[in-house]
Order: sequence, then C-alpha cells, then structure tokens
Amino acid sequence: TAAMAASAAIQGHRQGFDPFGATVLAIVTSVGGGTLRDLLIGATPVFWLTDLSYLATAVPVGLLVFFMAGRLQQGGGRRLRLLLYLDAMGLALFTLVGANAALEIGLSSPSAVVLGCITGIAGGMFRDVLCGLQPSILSRDLYATISIIGGTIYTLSLNYIDLNLSLVLAFFFMLILRWLVIYRTV
Repeated sequence: TAAMAASAAIQGHRQGFDPFGATVLAIVTSVGGGTLRDLLIGATPVFWLTDLSYLATAVPVGLLVFFMAGRLQQGGGRRLRLLLYLDAMGLALFTLVGANAALEIGLSSPSAVVLGCITGIAGGMFRDVLCGLQPSILSRDLYATISIIGGTIYTLSLNYIDLNLSLVLAFFFMLILRWLVIYRTV
C-alpha cells in the first residue's frame, strides 16, 4: 500500500497535481487493484472500507512523498526511476495478494494467476489514466507479463514448497525482473 501510494504521489508531483490531488491519486492507486479484485470475486464491502489501515497508510505516505518529491532534483529521470522501482514492489506484492485471495476462495490456479495480475496492475493503470497517460501495460515494459509469470511461479510452486517460500520466490522473481527492465529502459 505504501509503495503504490508513494509511486502515485511522485507521479502526481510530476504531473503538477496539488497535495489534495496527489493524495487522491495515492489512495486510488494503492487500493484500486484490490478493489477491483474484491468486486470481481464478490467480496463486499471491499477491503479498505472495513479496514481503515489502508487509508491510514495511503494518505500520510502520499502527502509525505508528494512534498519529498519536490526536493528531488529535476531532470535525469530520478523521480521517474523512483516511481517505477516503487511501482515494481507494488506489482509484485499485489499480484501475490490477489492470487492468494483467489486460491483461498477455491478458484483454480489459472484463475488465481489472472486475478493476481488484475490486482497487481489495476492500481497503476488507474494512476496512469487519472494522470492522462497511456498505461504502460498497453505499450511496453513487460508489466503484465511479469505479473502473470510471477503468479504462475507462485501457484505452481505451492505444489512443491511451502506457502512462505512460494511467496518469497515469486516476489523476488517479479521484483528483480521488473527492476532489470526499468534499469535497461529508463
């Protein structure tokens, strides 16, 4: 939640949002994928309406990072790289949360992979759309592909190793691969 809120606040600053706009963007980005997941599986009310810790994380992180982003030197892509590295963490974490939620309600492994991908990518897509940008999933960066592969690694590895090791393996696979893509393209 904090990683996605931070990435959104940086993007809000880059787009010239005011603190309120950046905070709204942080909230939408940090809970967007999970909200869509919950709506798809019929889990209502959605998670952040009953557990306010998500908003209690997104709002202060969004505000703090928005103001800190103004202190980062402009040019050279520093803010963009930081945004993308934080977003990579959110992608990996939210993909696994979504896949795990699907498995917990008895969905098949392929359905869990798809739901994990939706959970992982939706918040960033909402962020990009609200900023008037083309979502990167539609054009480049292996974003959804990494989520799908990571979700597949997670669901398949559960057949051979325990839950925690499966989570760690899939998380680091997605994180490292996404960071390599960012490093090579930005």
